[in-house]
Amino acid sequence: MKIKVRYFAVLRDRRGVGEELIETDVRTVRELVESLIRQHSLGLPPSLIRAAVNGSFANDGDKLSDGDEVVLLPPVSGG
Repeated sequence: MKIKVRYFAVLRDRRGVGEELIETDVRTVRELVESLIRQHSLGLPPSLIRAAVNGSFANDGDKLSDGDEVVLLPPVSGG
């Protein structure tokens, strides 16, 4: 399936792009996050990355579908 992934803040910096269209066979949000961390050395554990699917915050076990847009957000820091 094809999924549009958007990266923000440090994840965008480490990936080197703000968004990309990927072809994948992962089924859940957690599987996608783990796959992207492995492939692109994003440097954060999955537990620290929040995901939103099609504009709504998602849980790790939420299923993904062809054409979904997934936004990946690192922890918020600073002041």
